[in-house]
Amino acid sequence: MDLRVACLSLVAAGYLRVLVSASVLLALAVSQVHGRSWEDVQADGTLSVAVYRDFPPYAYKVNDKAKGVDVEIAQALAEGLGLKLRLHWMIADENLGDDLRNHVWKGHYLARKEDGPMLQRQVADIMMRVPYDREFAFKLDPDGRVINDLVHFFAPYQRERWALAYDSRQLEPFENLAVFQYQRIGVEIDSLPDFYLSSAFRGRLRNNVEHFPSLIAAFMDMNGQGVSAVMGMQSQLQWGQFQLDNREHLLLADIPFPNLTKRYWDVGMALKDAHRQLAYRVEDVIDAMVYSGQMERLYQSYGINYLRPDRYRLEQ
Repeated sequence: MDLRVACLSLVAAGYLRVLVSASVLLALAVSQVHGRSWEDVQADGTLSVAVYRDFPPYAYKVNDKAKGVDVEIAQALAEGLGLKLRLHWMIADENLGDDLRNHVWKGHYLARKEDGPMLQRQVADIMMRVPYDREFAFKLDPDGRVINDLVHFFAPYQRERWALAYDSRQLEPFENLAVFQYQRIGVEIDSLPDFYLSSAFRGRLRNNVEHFPSLIAAFMDMNGQGVSAVMGMQSQLQWGQFQLDNREHLLLADIPFPNLTKRYWDVGMALKDAHRQLAYRVEDVIDAMVYSGQMERLYQSYGINYLRPDRYRLEQ
């Protein structure tokens, strides 16, 4: 082998080793937080709870003060466990799987904190407002592996449902969705009601479906006699109504939603699968809140009719 070629080969090999070593050091310097065990949470004295930002009536801020149903439940959890609460504000990603990865078991690559000489991705101890659904929890990928195997779903604390509110100044009582072939109805863009109403009756309602950046924006447009109705989560519709002094003209319609695959679902929590001891203790606090009536009173304070999850309704 030519001497010059041999020297270049040695230099390249040395450069490659430097790159590999640097990569290893970087991987060690930037570690992933794998959540905290119950013992770690106790030792720290704080409970980190992830809630969705700007998502009334569940979690939002008024004059920089945190408010909402989920915020108050999180506070009750921390107090019930003898801990201080630290809210972990989330911005919804493209799907729930991304949210679970970013806030429960891995952490977002942009959300890091220093821990001594290390950089760690931040995750919460608990994530709230997660669908408590067995089918989703054990969903398989194309290779037959459980997608959410690193996550434990637990503590259902609310039953949610899709509902439709309408303005009685614009609409008389009606029995089905056919009226929206002639009346405008508002939805949050890219939500299930958006897809559902746009395809219902072979698309006959599509031209009367108006899109808004949020359900609350659609609700306020209806109150201003814009759209005549709004479809969305019942708790949000009731909260929107509760904010108004004069609200007698805003009613919930008791009508069927044909071919809507799931009108009701339970809402619960999620944490890293390896830390179920914390989940068991949180469930004890949620049980006490439901059985004592504290949970129902909390929802009523926001103008919401509390619906018990299946876990508690089946016991009645």
